[in-house]
Amino acid sequence: MELHHEFTVPVPVEDVWRVLLDVERIAPCMPGATVDDYDGKTVTGSVKVKVGPITVTYRGTAVFEEQDESAHRMVLIASGKETRGQGTARATVTGTLAGRDGGTAVSVRTDLTVTGRPAQFGRGVMAEVGDKLVGQFAECLARRLNEPAPPEPVQAVQPVQPVQQVETVQPVETVRPVETVETVEPVEPIDLLRTAGLPVAKRVAVAAATAVLALVFLRIRRHRHA
Repeated sequence: MELHHEFTVPVPVEDVWRVLLDVERIAPCMPGATVDDYDGKTVTGSVKVKVGPITVTYRGTAVFEEQDESAHRMVLIASGKETRGQGTARATVTGTLAGRDGGTAVSVRTDLTVTGRPAQFGRGVMAEVGDKLVGQFAECLARRLNEPAPPEPVQAVQPVQPVQQVETVQPVETVRPVETVETVEPVEPIDLLRTAGLPVAKRVAVAAATAVLALVFLRIRRHRHA
């Protein structure tokens, strides 16, 4: 399926381009996504998707096939596979930036192929989910762009100390401090039903009711012909 989204952020093109290539900085803006590694071209990570009571995790890579700074155009090819199933997901994402009234218009075209449980919702629902997720991403991106860039670490140069004659002192056994383990908050999965909203839930309920009525109708016909 092919999806197209557009949004505008009140920041010059050059600033938006620089931040979009800073994967670690914008990773928290990607719902359900976790970035494990990034070498400047290839991103390795996972995406969690929730379908009703079931959570599906896709693990894979995303590669920047094109980064045209002069045209402000980038192409990202992502692919992943369910960690506990046979479902797959593949997407070719083309992003283009253009200046507009002092800000930046971002156009995103996505060629998406999904197999497995999330695919049961079809193109209409996936488009609704995509619209809302892109809206959330745009709001988060605007906030990130307004934040000051993290300062570059400066290494202080230690002055050279003059060599002094010191007495030999027996080493004193020291007690190592207990290391604290940093707690990492788990990433919330993309909830397809909640993200798409009530109309989708109604649509699923109608589909389920239709299936039940069809089964009842078939049973009545079989009973009459028996």
